[in-house]
Amino acid sequence: MTKYLSVFLHIHIHPILWLIMGISIMTAHFQSLLILLSIILIHELGHAMTARHFNWRLKSIVLLPFGGVAEVEEHGNRPLKEELLTIAAGPLQHLPLQGAAFLLQTAGFLSYETYQLFTFYNVMILLFNLLPIWPLDGGKLLFLIVSMKRSYQDAHRTMLMVSAVSLALYLLFFLLFYPQQLNVWVIAGFLIYSLYMEYKHRSFVSMRFLLERYYGNQQDPGILEPIIVDEGEPIYQTLLKFRRGCKHPIIVERNGKKLFELDENELLHAFFADKRTQSTVGELNYDY
Repeated sequence: MTKYLSVFLHIHIHPILWLIMGISIMTAHFQSLLILLSIILIHELGHAMTARHFNWRLKSIVLLPFGGVAEVEEHGNRPLKEELLTIAAGPLQHLPLQGAAFLLQTAGFLSYETYQLFTFYNVMILLFNLLPIWPLDGGKLLFLIVSMKRSYQDAHRTMLMVSAVSLALYLLFFLLFYPQQLNVWVIAGFLIYSLYMEYKHRSFVSMRFLLERYYGNQQDPGILEPIIVDEGEPIYQTLLKFRRGCKHPIIVERNGKKLFELDENELLHAFFADKRTQSTVGELNYDY
């Protein structure tokens, strides 16, 4: 029970949400503010409680006007099922929330107008979070799905490209139809900044994935996915072909014929422990 209660110690309110709250208070929209905060909090608790259930290292929970960001320190090396459930746990909270609001309205505890307002916010936050834009849940889900078939680096690159296109379409839509909605542009500014920072740190993201793969607490992925490389390929380029959710035997070839085979941990050890950042995979044949 303690590990679940400790989740509340990680909750922080983003400055953008403080701004929205200030605007709501100045314009006397107390009811809207209360409904918004309730939905956002329960959405993020869905993510955080699921992460805690799987004993993930939870860094922080930042509440935003459209949901929030639950930051963890796992970096793509947890089982795919765990990550899928953790991502989905946030959006899934909107279903019981809507059901609870309906029961309260039916029992007379909520007016029909309040119920309509709650439904509007609940549906809008849910749909917005499912957009394929990083760091929304839809962006994280896209990253996870693509990384099931492609390397971590390629999946991250694809996610950034799709996020950029989706964000551009989002901005174009509101520019054409709702250009005076201040909240929309505040949120858009946050998304642009988040996506830019993710792009800027893309090399670090790949390195962090590999570091966690080497130094972290690994669970048996249960899937062997061989990587076939030429003996002259640099170790680092081979490491960038690693995928999440599987373990890689490294088959080293010369002119299309197999020379030898390495375990992925031998490559990781050579790169991180032995500092052989400029070596080729073929050179490891003399060491292992």
